[in-house]
Amino acid sequence: MRMTGMIRLIYSLIFIFGAGLLVACSGGGSSGTPPPQNPPFSKASLHGQYAFSASGVSAICGGASSCGAYVARVGSFIADGNGNITAAIEDVLDVSASTPETLVTFTGGTYSIGADGRGSITLHAGNGSTLQLNVALQSTSRGFLVETDLNAACSGSFNLQVPGDFATSAINNNYVFEVSGVSFSGVNSAPISIIGQMITDGNGNVTGGTEDLNSGNQTAPSGPLAVTAGAYQLDPNTNGTNFGRGTMSFGGYSYVFYIVDKTHLKLVEKDNLGGTAGDASQQLSSIPTQVPGFTGSFAYLLSGSKVTNTTGPSASVGRFTADGKGGIGAISLDRNNNGNTNQITQGSNISAATYTIDTAHLGSGRGTFTFKNSGQSNPFTYVFYMSSSTQAVLQDTTPSIVATGTMLAQTGSPFAVAGSAGNYAFRWSGVGLNLNGAIPFNEDFVGQYGLSNTMNNNIGGLVDYTELGLSRSTLFSNVGISGTLSIKGDGTVSNALRIAVSGSSSTTLNFAAYVVDASTVLVMTTDSSEVTTGIAVQQQPMQ
Repeated sequence: MRMTGMIRLIYSLIFIFGAGLLVACSGGGSSGTPPPQNPPFSKASLHGQYAFSASGVSAICGGASSCGAYVARVGSFIADGNGNITAAIEDVLDVSASTPETLVTFTGGTYSIGADGRGSITLHAGNGSTLQLNVALQSTSRGFLVETDLNAACSGSFNLQVPGDFATSAINNNYVFEVSGVSFSGVNSAPISIIGQMITDGNGNVTGGTEDLNSGNQTAPSGPLAVTAGAYQLDPNTNGTNFGRGTMSFGGYSYVFYIVDKTHLKLVEKDNLGGTAGDASQQLSSIPTQVPGFTGSFAYLLSGSKVTNTTGPSASVGRFTADGKGGIGAISLDRNNNGNTNQITQGSNISAATYTIDTAHLGSGRGTFTFKNSGQSNPFTYVFYMSSSTQAVLQDTTPSIVATGTMLAQTGSPFAVAGSAGNYAFRWSGVGLNLNGAIPFNEDFVGQYGLSNTMNNNIGGLVDYTELGLSRSTLFSNVGISGTLSIKGDGTVSNALRIAVSGSSSTTLNFAAYVVDASTVLVMTTDSSEVTTGIAVQQQPMQ
């Protein structure tokens, strides 16, 4: 396989809503006091069958693998509610391995869940190896995870499965999908993002759809492409009936999928074209099909890579309001390209701020938006596919950027600290840039914090995180955090989040925080030493 330094800088944001808030570059673990829970989580909160996915980079150097190579995991586990994993399997994708995609069957495992929803899962494979995951529950049906065995820097999510939907006939919808990772087409390996709509018939056929592809190996994004037809099937063995595992091909690529339910699939690539992973979600009939149907305020978050000139990790978080007439306003954007940060707020500096709904591909849910900031040679350009009237997958098509993310309708504004009080699970992922070594730290975090008082903006909680570097891979557990969330104006634009990490090396990090609703916050670091993104979601222990 072809490997370049660019692979080290690829990191993926999973299209399951909820992720992180906080970051740390150094320091040891320290104890903290979790926010109060009423009612608390426990081992019984993790009970049933869950599909999980995670992506990141390898921490193994030499041999069949290489430091910083793209890695993804997709699988399924069964938790008994008493601390035992009774069965589990996973597909592991390591693009640098001699056999990039392997299926692993676990003999069992154990888990623990604390009162704050944080815990750990250990899975045992037949060859004696283990997979260690630290988790934070949003609810009894979903949560976030980080790989903590130091074999890889990976993070992702898990969702309660519906075994009654483990059938080919259950996949009978239009699905919006996004996958991202690394492509082997062209001269070198490069980051890639593919988003779109695929159409399935319930009989094992992908009959068509529309997609957009953006790769560092291309001179420009593809624009809308027809999805070439393909097929899908559940495994004709117990992996299909017991875990919802199957195979699927469309758009010229092949994937392994795991069924969460008939509305949601988790995907990982299985071919020699590269390595990608992501999700497919059912597309509802409420998606806009004309320009007047797209109105309201939307917040969005993207992560990926800058692929020309000074290459490196790239991320952005922002918001806009669509007027139902093809124009956008109230624009706010925070961007971080390899530690170079800037903020754009609408005024006389913004021009050519428009959006479209693609009527040439009617019913695809495809649209675009763009705007230009004075003093910049290129406008900001984006493509989206809506899975409903309130959420979409998003691709950055601005020149030299390959990034993928999510776009969500902002509801419930004006936002205030009082309306956001509660306990939150979070996950975030990114790259620390403050090393002198050849490979920056990849950082993955999972934890829980409380914004527990409606009268002030103080935050406190605990986090587990890993740091991967060329000569150092480290796990930090039960690290205490504290900070503040300051709401600006009506709260719909860039808010200020400051987090302090306790321990032997005190560190304070700064974030731009965009509130989606009373229970969801999108964040991105605005420090020159970090390019890190995530989402925090309010916990619901009884759901």
